[in-house]
Amino acid sequence: MNPKHRSVIRSLVVAALGLALTTAAANDRPHLLVITVDDMSADSMGVYGCPIVDITPQMDMLARRGMRFEYAHVQVGNCMPSRNVMWSGLYPHNNGVEGFYQVPTAKHPHLVDVAKASGYFTAIRHKVSHSTPYHPYGWDLVLDTDEAGRPLHVKDASSYRACVTRGIQAASSRGKSFCMVINVADPHKPFYAEGNRGETIADPHVPSKVFSPDEVPVPRFLFDDAVVRKELSHYYDSVRRADDCVGAILESLRASGLQDKTVIVFLSDHGMPLPFAKTQLYHHSTRTPLAIVCPGVTQPNSVDNTHMVSAVDLLPTLKDLLNLQGTADMDGRSFAPLLKGESQSDREFVLKEYNENAGGSRDPMRAIQTKTHLYVFNPWSDGSRVMATATTGTSTYRRMKELAETNTAIQERHDLYQHRVVEELYNVVDDPNCLVNLVDHATAAPILNELRQTLDDQLVRYDDDFIEVFRKRNDPDALASWMRASEQEAAQRNAKPRKQKAAKNKKKQNKA
Repeated sequence: MNPKHRSVIRSLVVAALGLALTTAAANDRPHLLVITVDDMSADSMGVYGCPIVDITPQMDMLARRGMRFEYAHVQVGNCMPSRNVMWSGLYPHNNGVEGFYQVPTAKHPHLVDVAKASGYFTAIRHKVSHSTPYHPYGWDLVLDTDEAGRPLHVKDASSYRACVTRGIQAASSRGKSFCMVINVADPHKPFYAEGNRGETIADPHVPSKVFSPDEVPVPRFLFDDAVVRKELSHYYDSVRRADDCVGAILESLRASGLQDKTVIVFLSDHGMPLPFAKTQLYHHSTRTPLAIVCPGVTQPNSVDNTHMVSAVDLLPTLKDLLNLQGTADMDGRSFAPLLKGESQSDREFVLKEYNENAGGSRDPMRAIQTKTHLYVFNPWSDGSRVMATATTGTSTYRRMKELAETNTAIQERHDLYQHRVVEELYNVVDDPNCLVNLVDHATAAPILNELRQTLDDQLVRYDDDFIEVFRKRNDPDALASWMRASEQEAAQRNAKPRKQKAAKNKKKQNKA
């Protein structure tokens, strides 16, 4: 199918879904519970190798109930674009959600659409506006408040138990199976007991276990320092609090008696919110802990350490597992056969994509990751432009900037953090922290050329206009011209909502 026809087809399919009737009784379908954690690296979880003893007992227990994937990645290193890939089955340039803005013209079907068309009751908790192309969307129930309408605190574990119970009861009262997306707020900033400048503050939402700076591992993409260790200890406290929330969610499901009739999907939206992880496409930016429990399909304690899967594959997979009524042409493809212990061909790499941050700054990147190597292309990098990331407000970044004045090694890392280079190549087996760029290493030339060609092929296959600048990667003037055009287009798009907001505020003031 010609990718250029997708928008037309998606529009037709969404319209058709609105009229679709399911022939099977709704309550005969398995339930679906999606649990995400916010800003958690895969190796912060026990079964994915975290050295802290007993860091995530609830997440680990969940993963052991079904199949976990060792080579799973999300597409994007920031929240709203990443989550929209998950539930559309489309890359950001095809679903239109490249940054943190509403896309009211979106026509592609979403998880909500296909679930409702198949007779499901749909509900969501937290990250509501970030989980669909625009807001409000078509959820039957938003679980961000209690039954009296009072806001639930997103860092309170008991509130997750209560909201899941409420969602299950609401679906039952309508005689439907539930499709619930429960987005745990931790370990997103603010971390447990951490103030804006890294100071320790009182926090009523105490995790079941708290860790000292001496107990926590320091990833090698950072540096060992007292300030960094303190911030990491708050991060791991928040990982444990996220685990408490997951435990509360699962407790509610068990109490309902529906555990054995529920498909559970668990993952993180991207890596930890610290430099060289969040708002990037590095190995630790996108590697996600992905675990799926599907009664009658997955075997306990099963692990797929062969195939590469990614967030763009989630909706196609759920379509197969739950026999959803239909979706438009998607970029991802189902990995349901893997959950049965079968094999799939052509799963040797994942395509990754970044476009802009929450502030609207355009720093576009594309990447290809295999099990052994990562190739990243940064057309915005010109030696002077500074990337606007989501981690410059962290204590760790401020300390890195401070130490860069006197420490040559940290100065080099700080320079890379800000300016990057046009091409990066890493051996993620020997160097998962992406410290040694192999682009200029003669011995790496064969794999570099192979991954360049793979990226070229994928950009063409998925109708990505990025192909234009990628094929001019050796021409600095062409890169600069393309970036100016990209920024101008983004500025025009972002100006319209600002004008609308200003007009709305002025109207309110006049009424007052």
